[in-house]
Amino acid sequence: MLMESVSAWLASTSISQFIANTFWIVPVVQSIHILAIGILLASNAMLDLRLAGFIGREQSVRGLTLRFYPWIWGALGVLLTTGIIMILSEPGRELLNWIFWTKMGLILVAVGLVVPVRSLLKDCPYEELPPDNRAIIRLCAMLSLVVLVLIVTCGRWIAYAGGKLV
Repeated sequence: MLMESVSAWLASTSISQFIANTFWIVPVVQSIHILAIGILLASNAMLDLRLAGFIGREQSVRGLTLRFYPWIWGALGVLLTTGIIMILSEPGRELLNWIFWTKMGLILVAVGLVVPVRSLLKDCPYEELPPDNRAIIRLCAMLSLVVLVLIVTCGRWIAYAGGKLV
């Protein structure tokens, strides 16, 4: 009930109606959102594959984070902004859809996977990490990649499936 009320209120705002009724805004915003997803996935994949020890074992984690974090944070900012605009364009389609909320939950899972990795990381080549740390870091990195793919999949399905929350 609460989400239906919030959705109806948002749909009645002038900003929501402006976005929904201006024919070019949604396709442009969706295109920018998709490009930001590509940047985020590519940058995050490079870090995850390094953390898992599949590529760049001789490179320091610090060097890679300095290289890719600006891209990741920039993409996240763009995704947040474009995501809000897409919610404003069709609040009911987003906020009342269980797939949307699954996507939001998966985003929290992805953030949660960073916590154990950060505490175990040292700025050294992969082989110099303690074996137990390597195993946990590899598992979190691989789960991170899977979760990111699931987030993208949910994002695509929002428009086509899911229906209203029960």
